Amino acid sequence: MVKAIVGANWGDEGKGKITDMLAESSDMVIRFQGGANAGHTIINNYGRFALHSLPSGVFYPHVTNIVGNGVALNIRSFSEEIKSLEAGGVPAPHIIVSNRAQVVMPYHILFDAYEEERLGGKAFGSTKSGIAPFYSDKYAKIGFQVNELFDDALLKARLKNVCEIKNALLEHLYHKPLLDPEELYQEMVAQRELIAPFVGDTAVAVRAALDAGKQVLLEGQLGTLKDPDFGIYPFVTSSSTLAGYGCVGVGVPPTQFSDVIAVTKAYSSAVGGGDFVSELFGDEAETLRNRGGDKGEYGATTGRPRRVGWFDAVATKYGCRMQGATQAVLTAIDVLGYLDEIKVCVGYEIDGKVETEFPVTSRLDRAKPVFETLPGWKCDIRGITDYNKLPKEARDYVEFIESAIKTPIKMVSTGPKREDIAQRG
Repeated sequence: MVKAIVGANWGDEGKGKITDMLAESSDMVIRFQGGANAGHTIINNYGRFALHSLPSGVFYPHVTNIVGNGVALNIRSFSEEIKSLEAGGVPAPHIIVSNRAQVVMPYHILFDAYEEERLGGKAFGSTKSGIAPFYSDKYAKIGFQVNELFDDALLKARLKNVCEIKNALLEHLYHKPLLDPEELYQEMVAQRELIAPFVGDTAVAVRAALDAGKQVLLEGQLGTLKDPDFGIYPFVTSSSTLAGYGCVGVGVPPTQFSDVIAVTKAYSSAVGGGDFVSELFGDEAETLRNRGGDKGEYGATTGRPRRVGWFDAVATKYGCRMQGATQAVLTAIDVLGYLDEIKVCVGYEIDGKVETEFPVTSRLDRAKPVFETLPGWKCDIRGITDYNKLPKEARDYVEFIESAIKTPIKMVSTGPKREDIAQRG
């Protein structure tokens, strides 16, 4: 059967640690969407790693790691991550990259940066990893599947066609240097040599694992509110961040799903643009940002400071519902131990009316947070693994959130290490 680990919010919820923990009891771990534009930070016996393209099961020799067809595959980034594992003493993982996965081309990264530059103050806050141009080309049917890199005649012909399209934009819209089809061809020949040892038919591999009764774990990137359909459009990513997309992004039948685990922080954090109703500012935000995570609230891929705020029960309830969450994991609760009081956003006031359902993006800019205040526990709880040994105020906080998001919280993370987990019921 299939389990999926996904984000309930804006991403950066701490999914990497939870995936790493559950991967140990899985046979297959699968990335099914997104690209190297976001990362999962994992701390284990080998050290501290930020994974961007690789599935989080790469630290376990018994796990087959799948990069699915729904992924935006940056081959150079993928290769560098493999090298970083080797340098960290990690045994060579078993990885299969879908022959149907599409490739982030060098010009996708250029166009991402050029468009953000063109938009100026109206930019979307892209990581400039080429993701939006990549998915745009995929659905315009001018992208490149991995298997096409190994057909020279096809590759040359399609590169010539794409360069004609892209060069018109480069010359007349962006006023940037033009692409050279021959240079691109040589680069993609080099990239196909890097990826060749890993390419296979992942749909067949996954089907065989399911037929054999293996445990399959899907690993999502970002979170519900970055989904292009159900998120805060247009301040979203360009692939679906919902567990249901796993059916498409790797070829898993929906009938095989047994569990959807939505991860959410004990406070809110986000990277990128868009309205963020419970956001904190000034010294209050800076204190929380610097205390958050294992090295502060900074993006694993970009290093950008994350925006932070109080826990948003309106957004998280919506996020869990859209993911179809069967359970939730609450992470980073230890970060809040310095506070006398902790606020939770339980409603949005829009045009004088309090609402508890997450609205469409065009109404978010008028939303004001409605808070409920809970007492803090004012002590260090990092590393506590017995839920009943948490201070009463901390347990009350967890149970208040559980009630507010309408999803059972089965695990509470009390620190950055994979063993810092308190199980509940």
